[in-house]
Amino acid sequence: MILAGRLAKIGNRILAVFAALLVIVMLLYGGYSLWDTWRLYHSAYTSSDLLKYKPDADVTGDGPTLQDLAAINGDVAGWITIDDTHIDYPLVQGTEPLDYINKDVYGKFSLAGSIFLDPRNSRDFTDSYSLLYGHHMDNGAMFGDIIKFEDADYFNSRMSGTLYLTDGTQYRITLFACLKTDSGDGTVFNPTAHPEDNSELISYIQEKSVQKRDIGISSADRVIGLSTCEDAQTNGRTILYGRLEKKV
Repeated sequence: MILAGRLAKIGNRILAVFAALLVIVMLLYGGYSLWDTWRLYHSAYTSSDLLKYKPDADVTGDGPTLQDLAAINGDVAGWITIDDTHIDYPLVQGTEPLDYINKDVYGKFSLAGSIFLDPRNSRDFTDSYSLLYGHHMDNGAMFGDIIKFEDADYFNSRMSGTLYLTDGTQYRITLFACLKTDSGDGTVFNPTAHPEDNSELISYIQEKSVQKRDIGISSADRVIGLSTCEDAQTNGRTILYGRLEKKV
């Protein structure tokens, strides 16, 4: 009986130590998960090191340029800014549709990915319809703010942006619609389907959009779309549309 009691006590101590170790491991894993999530979302914002390449960011003209960034990675195609949002990023274009879904602007692995131009589009944005993609980050990074344009107040208070190309060309972006659809929408996700004019696309956007404004857009205008996922677990997509006008 005495031996059995001692063995029971030893067993209880082992179980207590095991339980304590298990709690410590769970706490460490939880802490790491929180840190890793914070790091992912924080890294999705444009860093100060990257912002130095933004056109017009250095008023003295002595700093690095967008051309310098393109020299580091030849896939760099430009820089896009949507006023009064977190959308302020360089953009790239790979040879395959998902080249930059999990790579940063330097071509290194990144869960946040990059803002990238559909590989079927011309890099100089001379197509009648150009399509950009970016992840939906819950903290508003990358293309996370696009979801907010579904709200009327948010949409109505934001209507402009700028597209800079590596050759120095600048385009004014005038936002005119926000559309919700799914990833299988052939009208939206085939930028080569409208080679001559955008009449069919514009009619479709105006019919299906959840928010829109009249900017006098015509079938001859160049259209840019900014697409992101509504939710990582669904096929839903939200696309923000704007008109491109070359700045002199």
